[in-house]
Amino acid sequence: MDQRVKSSPEEIRRAREENPKMRERDLSAQLGISEAELVAAHCGFGTVRVEPRVSDLLTGLEAVGEVMALTRNESAVHEKIGVYDKVVTGNHNAMVLGENIDLRIFPKVWAHGFAVEKRDGGEIRRSLQFFDAAGEAVHKVHLKPASNLYAYQKLVASLESSNQEPTVAILPRSAEGEDDRQGAAASIGDLRDRWSRLTDVHQFFGMLKTLKLSRREAVRMVGQDYAWLLDNDAVIAMFHHAAAGEMPIMCFVGNRGCIQIHSGPIKSVKPMGPWLNVLDETFHLHLRTDHIREVWAVRKPTKDGHVTSLEAYDANGGMIIQFFGKRHEGEGEREDWRFLAENLPRIPNPTAA
Repeated sequence: MDQRVKSSPEEIRRAREENPKMRERDLSAQLGISEAELVAAHCGFGTVRVEPRVSDLLTGLEAVGEVMALTRNESAVHEKIGVYDKVVTGNHNAMVLGENIDLRIFPKVWAHGFAVEKRDGGEIRRSLQFFDAAGEAVHKVHLKPASNLYAYQKLVASLESSNQEPTVAILPRSAEGEDDRQGAAASIGDLRDRWSRLTDVHQFFGMLKTLKLSRREAVRMVGQDYAWLLDNDAVIAMFHHAAAGEMPIMCFVGNRGCIQIHSGPIKSVKPMGPWLNVLDETFHLHLRTDHIREVWAVRKPTKDGHVTSLEAYDANGGMIIQFFGKRHEGEGEREDWRFLAENLPRIPNPTAA
């Protein structure tokens, strides 16, 4: 954030009125503020501050019925229509394991929350919006025509904060770059040994933490039997092949506070400028393909045989989006997905010896 004097809540609301069609993320960037500050400025003007009590939120959302869940990062927006069910709460990790809405949540990252009402012609659009300490969106819930409005209003009332000031205290963003080494001294041999002994994909993060490696550092180091670099257009090619073959895939988009997952086939793939869009009935994805700097195919051992992911990284080494073939615990990898991943166009690994 720059050092300019920030706009007052009144000035922010005026800017919103003057730019009614501009996306909140774009308007906040134009004003030099965070998106949370833009939303907070409307407290008392259609917006109510709510406490980001994730366990209460998730259990309360079960009664609201059909909604649209939205999770995004700088380069991808993941939207799923469904219900919040099969909720698992916890202070460090929470989950929603429903058929359509599938989330992995890190509650300690959730710092600010708001219930937002916006008039759109004769319609009122309602949403719950949650942000991290730096004011960046971690998760949003948008009501649909089939949503239970009474249950929603009851949930908002139960979460309503005693603080309804139109400002929020924003902390500076900590360093983003995954490429910043923290004194990492892991050897290729140690990495390959630990990698070869994985029995579950969920052990991967723990391995990286132990070795003090970022995910991209690890895939660059480990060797081409476990990870190989693909052409940046491989993601687009994968989407078209998966749609044409009605292949069920898993698509992960996340940020520090939430990871959202689609599991199933994709049908309507629509490129538009730099955006690659999936516009299916209960799944919408908007991906900035021009933000992709590297795409890796990554092979991880499990007790059910190895599984293969596609992982797209941005210029800072952060993961934009990740894909697997759809599978359940205890099942082997789909042969059609493995064949596709292994036959996408490769390029030489620039870090390989």
